[in-house]
Amino acid sequence: LPQEIFAACSVRLHQPQPRVTLGLALRGIAHSAIDISDGLLADLGHVVENSRVGAEIEFDALPCSSAVRALARPVGLKPELQWEALIQHCILAGGDDYELCFTVPVVLRAEIEKIAAALAVPLTRIGKIVQGCGCTVYSADGKTMQVKESGYDHFA
Repeated sequence: LPQEIFAACSVRLHQPQPRVTLGLALRGIAHSAIDISDGLLADLGHVVENSRVGAEIEFDALPCSSAVRALARPVGLKPELQWEALIQHCILAGGDDYELCFTVPVVLRAEIEKIAAALAVPLTRIGKIVQGCGCTVYSADGKTMQVKESGYDHFA
């Protein structure tokens, strides 16, 4: 990464802010919750696999620093450049975020907004749980994004 972007990301990497208070506030509301330590797709993959459901993720909805987001253009615009694919991989499969990924019924969205306001923690809806299996990621134009790796595998 360019030095100025690396410096900003490095603080979050080396001084994570685990969302313990948020996790406690989600008790009785969330159907599932997991911290993102091994990559979003890997950790959400554990949830959907064990719940026997699928997940549809909107890539452009994923929280990300504006500096890193600017580097993540849809793959295919310039086939000779692999930088965009690398940044997309980092956003989807990179780990050590220590943010919570959780599922809540749509009818409880107002409750989630109250929790976010009370804790002063920005929360973002990144997709939805669907019938099926696995995680599917969609680009802004509605096309399925191809992702080769889902994140860190402790047993590989």
